[in-house]
Amino acid sequence: MSKRDYYEVLGVAKNASEAEIKKAFKRLAMKFHPDRNPDNEQAEENFKEAKQAYDVLCDPQKRTAYDQFGHAGVDPGMGAGGGGGASFSDIFGDVFGDIFGGMHGGGRSRRGADLRYNLDLSLEEAVKGTSVKIRVPTSVQCSECGGSGAKKGTTPKTCTTCNGIGQVRMQQGFFSLQQTCPKCRGTGQVVSDPCNKCHGQGRVQEHKTLSVKVPAGVDTGDRIRLSGEGEAGEVGAPPGDLYVQISVREHPIFARDENDLYCEVPISFVTATLGGELEVPTLDGRVKLKIPTETQSGRLFRVRGKGVRSVRGGMVGDLICRVAVETPVNLNSKQKEILREFEKSMSETGHKHKPKEHSWLDGVKKFFDDLHL
Repeated sequence: MSKRDYYEVLGVAKNASEAEIKKAFKRLAMKFHPDRNPDNEQAEENFKEAKQAYDVLCDPQKRTAYDQFGHAGVDPGMGAGGGGGASFSDIFGDVFGDIFGGMHGGGRSRRGADLRYNLDLSLEEAVKGTSVKIRVPTSVQCSECGGSGAKKGTTPKTCTTCNGIGQVRMQQGFFSLQQTCPKCRGTGQVVSDPCNKCHGQGRVQEHKTLSVKVPAGVDTGDRIRLSGEGEAGEVGAPPGDLYVQISVREHPIFARDENDLYCEVPISFVTATLGGELEVPTLDGRVKLKIPTETQSGRLFRVRGKGVRSVRGGMVGDLICRVAVETPVNLNSKQKEILREFEKSMSETGHKHKPKEHSWLDGVKKFFDDLHL
């Protein structure tokens, strides 16, 4: 079976530049790579074909021979060809290095590291939003050398070990391995006369103060990204980002659950029995809460629209009040006597004034009756 034209395989013109060929191969490799297409023989064949075309067209001598003589002008037994001996380290080093930020190829410097800052907020600050200033330790570009690492008036030299590529190749039997150049550490350049301030690093350690605008509605676990405020990159590389991690402190009155706020409201025995009205706090002030007669401890009351609006938008949550009936304490003798008379009067009526107690006793009786069956 005749081989397809290599330019046709990659989908490029015959006068395509090396960058265009690399871009075309990257697209096909991402689509047909065996790791992305397990047990797909056709995808594997497409990948091998694209790799073979790439190896020929990206080599100036092989490309010239191919343009003059076609497939006969190149060695049919080369590692990238029919035997399936594609060097995967070469593929990922030369092509996929562009995707993952410049650790390989081209002598490009590494992007600065991302940083994290933990920011504690009160519930009020988180709900309403705020602006705070933070002081962050980080590395910044050296002002003396402009980040080059070279002494003022000098410039870095091209690394002689890797010829400015930032990578060196090692042949180990059948495989060609690629690794970061040990001399220039992947930058492709060597500083022979280092800057006195940063000692050739191109970066210095400093503290910087930043203003962080916290949007209303944030909650614990949310992050605010400050682009370019992380550590400075190596020579010519962009800085990293700063991620401000939000943590909301415990509140003495309210507890938050997504967009709702919860609070416990103590009420007296008399108010729970006869009903009444009391004031409860919200983050916007006070509101009236009507307590109906015969309210039991633990009952929930919902106050609409007094919760939180999420930072992601949507409806404002509610304030949910849980009432807790307080047992009177520190009673004097007269008060105790009144309660005894009250208890006696309830017994004399013969009515069930304690619905939970009676239902509980009925359940206990049934439990013991079942045990004796």
